Amino acid sequence: MKFKAVYLMIVLALVATLIAGCSSAQTATPAAASGNEGQSAKPATSNEEYIYVSCMGNLEFFNAHKYGWKWAGEVLGVKTSYVGPAEYDLNAMVAAFDQAIAKKPAGIVVFAVEPVLEPVINKAVDAGIPVVTILGDLPNSKRLAFVGSRQFDLGYVGGKKLAEALGGKGKVAILSIPGVQMFDEREQGYRAAFSEYPGIEVVQVGDTKADTVTAISVAKDILQRHPDLAAFVGTDSTGGIGAATAVKEAGKVGQVKTVAMDRNSDVLQAIQDGILTGTVAQDDAAMAYWALLVLYNYNHHQAPLTVDNAKAGVRTGPTIVYMSVNYIDKSNLQYFLDANKLYVP
Repeated sequence: MKFKAVYLMIVLALVATLIAGCSSAQTATPAAASGNEGQSAKPATSNEEYIYVSCMGNLEFFNAHKYGWKWAGEVLGVKTSYVGPAEYDLNAMVAAFDQAIAKKPAGIVVFAVEPVLEPVINKAVDAGIPVVTILGDLPNSKRLAFVGSRQFDLGYVGGKKLAEALGGKGKVAILSIPGVQMFDEREQGYRAAFSEYPGIEVVQVGDTKADTVTAISVAKDILQRHPDLAAFVGTDSTGGIGAATAVKEAGKVGQVKTVAMDRNSDVLQAIQDGILTGTVAQDDAAMAYWALLVLYNYNHHQAPLTVDNAKAGVRTGPTIVYMSVNYIDKSNLQYFLDANKLYVP
């Protein structure tokens, strides 16, 4: 009996040793376990700053971006700033970008509205500052990634919603800005959705030149040319508001349906008043957050593709992040109205 007791104690001691060994192996850090010690996570410093460079910051559209950018910085524990001209002034925007580079931030997000920004994007990257493009993309630049909407999807979602509202049939006019890639891709999305409904016919495309007054005039002309028109779609907010105004003045509210783009307060108010049928909303506040998250993860949480990604000249992580597309009508309108109040600077 004494021998059995001693034997049992030895077995229990061996089991305990094995369990302890397994536990210590399981708690080893990923870097140590893989041999990629150089890729371990680095905490953000208290003075780490990220800068969003834009233009047209006076537009209500960018309120959600400003809010989301600030919120993202608070969530990740880093400093954020938003710079650039209030108007569509690309020279001033390039100057603001140069000033941002001089501050040597941890990363820059830029509204890549025109190819003229490519040289300054490359300048930042060559200086060791990662850049993410947002809303628009410049894939020929040295940008790290693009975060934004897939323009085709914006049109496709709007087209499907309008087709449902029309019962799958009717004549439709598209108000857009022909020749600008972003809006051409949205138009393609609308046409793809309409092609699934043999009863829907696109009878005309009007050029709004991104101006509400012009959009109203063009929409009125289309209504005169096509008195049996069933609906308008706008590939931007000016097209939607222009069409809605023309329909109201013609006394055809409810008879001619209209789907707009974006969630500006005037667009939402038109939905509330029953003049607009609905609008397609980009995932704007979250877009700013994900742009910052891509930069933050690049700086602090690169997966160990190699033992030293920087020296190996390799990148990890996404190069394109497409955001969600949502549709606003009277069923969810109030939530967006309340958010617009929240976003006011």
